[in-house]
Amino acid sequence: MTLLNPTGQVGLEQRNLIITATLLMLLVVIPVIVMTFLFAWKYRASNTKATYTPKWNHSTKIEIAVWTVPVLIIIALGYITYKSTHELDPYRPIESDVKPVTIEVVALDWKWLFIYPEQGIATVNKIVFPAHTPINFKITSDAVMNSFFIPGLGGQIYAMAGMQTRMHLIADRNAEMDGISANYSGAGFTGMKFKAIATSQEDFDAWVSEVKKAPKQLEQAEYAALSKQSQNNPVELYSSVTPNLFQIIVDKYEGMKPGPKVKHEKKEKEVAATDMNSHSAAGAEE
Repeated sequence: MTLLNPTGQVGLEQRNLIITATLLMLLVVIPVIVMTFLFAWKYRASNTKATYTPKWNHSTKIEIAVWTVPVLIIIALGYITYKSTHELDPYRPIESDVKPVTIEVVALDWKWLFIYPEQGIATVNKIVFPAHTPINFKITSDAVMNSFFIPGLGGQIYAMAGMQTRMHLIADRNAEMDGISANYSGAGFTGMKFKAIATSQEDFDAWVSEVKKAPKQLEQAEYAALSKQSQNNPVELYSSVTPNLFQIIVDKYEGMKPGPKVKHEKKEKEVAATDMNSHSAAGAEE
């Protein structure tokens, strides 16, 4: 029932979209179900008063009804879908007078790493952010493809290695929500959960100060150990993070992409050709 009782603006609009689309489709579904039982009752074998017209084959009124209503519903659904697709675009920033908080999300096997680049801290399987403040999520994966989803706050979006997706969400009140992986990713998939806590700005600042006192630091060696496969991981806090760690994680897969790889090979050939020309020119001068 979390989807029907959202905590954020985006989740509320998505809930309204689900309800509207469902009600529109029920305009066809309910009459069909009712008529199925009605016809079965009216034309039962024991009802000798039912009209028997074996040669009947057409009714203009019925044709108009069975075509007009579905077409109108499809047009309405099409308009709503087109409008909501743009309004609820996860890449679209949320308009607000409050400065957004950026959280970088890394899907690992089988845990979630959250990096706060502006605060210089990181956490595992727990995020805290101020309510009434836009949250800019930058999402990637350092394992298989995954899906980042906080049902009470908004829709899900995929996390893929070597790529960065985005999602903009906002909580309209203080709340504690469950976050999950919405894409099967292996043996530890069911335990890949995290807590998302929306709180006041003062409590958020206090929490950041507490995390900065944590003994662990997320340096390259610590991250290498963290990125190894593990299940049902507890919450972990890191008082500092290697600068640009999120981008380093994204860039580590750069050589696996066909486009850039071809480009690099071409560049290497050009460099080799330049070196050969230089050696040839030097030999000619000698």
